[in-house]
Amino acid sequence: MAEHSYLGEFELMILLTILRLGDEAYGVPLSRELSLSRGRRVSVGSVYAALDRLESKGLIASSLGDATPERGGRAKRYFRLTEQGLRSIHETRSVLNKLWKSLPTPEELA
Repeated sequence: MAEHSYLGEFELMILLTILRLGDEAYGVPLSRELSLSRGRRVSVGSVYAALDRLESKGLIASSLGDATPERGGRAKRYFRLTEQGLRSIHETRSVLNKLWKSLPTPEELA
């Protein structure tokens, strides 16, 4: 990951959800899990747009599964984190933790 190239909120959520879903990380379950986590609908289209960006950055990799009759003979595209993606998650977490720790407490603001 390039220096000072931290993840945006949605990208981070996608990467964490891929990590959580493991072998079942493809568009529909990702959208469903993100919708549940965020408490609002997340479209499959926005998920795939983010997945394409993350893959072009080298943070995730994809592979096609077997074609299934339920999908009209189309294969599912599964996603997994790359080492760079996992490093990116940890770097972003570290930066966010530092920022949170540097904030004044409610008592200090009063």
